[in-house]
Amino acid sequence: MTLQTIRILGIDPGLRNTGWGIVDAQGARLSFVASGCVRSDGDAPMGQRLRQLHLGLMEIIALHAPREAAVEETFVNRDPQSALKLGQARGVALTAPALAGLDVEEYAANLVKKTVVGNGHADKAQIAMMVRVLLPASFAASKDAADALAVAICHAQHRGARLLERRLAAGT
Repeated sequence: MTLQTIRILGIDPGLRNTGWGIVDAQGARLSFVASGCVRSDGDAPMGQRLRQLHLGLMEIIALHAPREAAVEETFVNRDPQSALKLGQARGVALTAPALAGLDVEEYAANLVKKTVVGNGHADKAQIAMMVRVLLPASFAASKDAADALAVAICHAQHRGARLLERRLAAGT
C-alpha cells in the first residue's frame, strides 16, 4: 500500500510579516518544500496592507499547490489595538486558503509548540532548532517562516485525528 503525499501550507499570521511554510507529508514522513514571509508595507493604509498579505498568500498557494492549510491561532495581546490588527491579518490568513478551496485548520500556539518541541511554552529559538531537526533540508530565513513550518508540522501530526473527528460529528 502506497501512502498518499499531502502538501500542507502552514501560516503564522502577522500584519507586518506573515510567515508561511510548506511541507509534504507521507504518513509520518515529512519533507520540506519551501518557506518564506509575506510582508506588508507598514506605511500603507490598513486595507492595502491586508490586500498585500492576501495577494502574497494567493501567489504562494498558486505556486506550490498545497491541498491543506493550517493557521496558528493568535494569543490575546494586552493592547486591544494591536490585537484587532493582528486579528485582521489572521482573517486574511484563514480566508486566502479557503478561497483557494483548501481545507483550513487552526491550532493553538501551545499545541504547535508541544507538538514540535515537546513543551507548550517553548521559545522561538527552540522552535526554529526543532524545525531544522525535523526538516533538515529547511532553512527558514526568519522566525516567522520557522513558526509557519512548525504549524505545518503540527497539522501533519494531528490531521488524521481531526478528519476522524469531523467524520464522526457528521455521522459518516
